[in-house]
Amino acid sequence: MFYPMNHTLPQISGNISESVPDNVADEIPAIQIAGLRKRYGAVQALNGIDFSIRRGEFFGLLGPNGAGKSTLINIIAGLIRSDAGAISVLGHDTVTDWRRARRCLGIVPQELVFDPFFKVVDMLRIQAGYYGAGREVWPWIDEMLERLDLADKRKVSTRALSGGMKRRVLIAQALVHKPPVVILDEPTAGVDVELRRTLWSFMRDLHAKGTTVVLTTHYLEEAQEMCDRIAIVDKGQVKIIATTEQLLARNPYRFLKLRLTDNAQLPESLRALVTSEKAGVIELKLELEKQPIASVFAALRSAGVGIDDVHTREPDLEDIFVELTARAPGVLHA
Repeated sequence: MFYPMNHTLPQISGNISESVPDNVADEIPAIQIAGLRKRYGAVQALNGIDFSIRRGEFFGLLGPNGAGKSTLINIIAGLIRSDAGAISVLGHDTVTDWRRARRCLGIVPQELVFDPFFKVVDMLRIQAGYYGAGREVWPWIDEMLERLDLADKRKVSTRALSGGMKRRVLIAQALVHKPPVVILDEPTAGVDVELRRTLWSFMRDLHAKGTTVVLTTHYLEEAQEMCDRIAIVDKGQVKIIATTEQLLARNPYRFLKLRLTDNAQLPESLRALVTSEKAGVIELKLELEKQPIASVFAALRSAGVGIDDVHTREPDLEDIFVELTARAPGVLHA
């Protein structure tokens, strides 16, 4: 089965895709989403999504399962129609100007979708042809095969590839027409460490050349490391949009990990602060302005409890994500 939007990133050597009109101004968003709604029967998958993604941004789109992320991406890709609202890619409406919009857009889907009857290099050349590209992109295809460690698989049938190699081919398919806007839909789900490193090295290079990258992932440490700005979606609504730094700064807590002497019991006065206990290590969640670390140490001394080891941990994106998606619906501001 052919996935029609199975295309992505621009070239590393040279300018961004020729599909970008010369008269597109820098202030035009890479992706503009306005009033987007979609219902499946009794389920309101999207309930008034409004936000824009700036050109050249590395943008994270996060949310729990069922939040509406896949529906949103499928609407951007033109695979399904929204009930209301509009989307544009570099100023091109995805419905009324869909040809130009799709030429500007590349999507790497979650699913492994490939044609089992072609060799790797032939499939990539055919994919490029769908966008009117011919021999002039063959050097770019060769470069991708090298960068994604597929050079020795160029003449191999895709059906003979491992799952990890098929994922690499999927990424290469997404790159062949060199679009300036890229959506990576959980690209590292189930892949090994080597592919993950290869992909992020490649993406950093592409982003440095001006590519707009949109990432959805359940590996929140990836989003924290890679993204300039993040939107968290839940129950079909945008909960918050902020820079990564703003998101991390909004949590007024610090975490304290303790290993107590002789596996002593934590005093009851501190029990309400416990977030986890594992392998003899107790983690406490402390409110910065109200619960200083010194007060914990004082309580332990008062109870005659010694400490063998202690560490502090600042909140990470996972802590923020859990906090936000557990709240009642409504847009929050950083």
